Amino acid sequence: MSIEGLRIFKSRHDPVTTLDRAVAAVARNGMKVIARIDHGALAEAAGAALRPTVVLMFGNAKAGAPTVQTAQTLAIDLPLKLLVWQDAKGETWAAYNDPIWLLRRHAVDDEASAEVMNDVLANVAGEATG
Repeated sequence: MSIEGLRIFKSRHDPVTTLDRAVAAVARNGMKVIARIDHGALAEAAGAALRPTVVLMFGNAKAGAPTVQTAQTLAIDLPLKLLVWQDAKGETWAAYNDPIWLLRRHAVDDEASAEVMNDVLANVAGEATG
């Protein structure tokens, strides 16, 4: 599976376990969970069916604020996010925005920040899905 601007990982776990592992990884990486948007639960409340689909938003304001100061439009895409979902075959996936794609979207030329963001996101996704 390939979608421009996303890094996608297949999980060895079900959606609940993947999310629990992601939350633990966020804390281990010195960040906190800011929000958890459960699209599946919201759909169910509206009378619609949707397989597990959750966006976990997390970050560290001290680390993220300087990046947003560079381009305030980045605030639309931050804090960092990890999407966890279950497909029609019952397989669980996790994805995050590619930091290089994200910074380019906002005309920020900061390879060092992109590398740091990618390392953090890769660690969280790897721990969640591995």
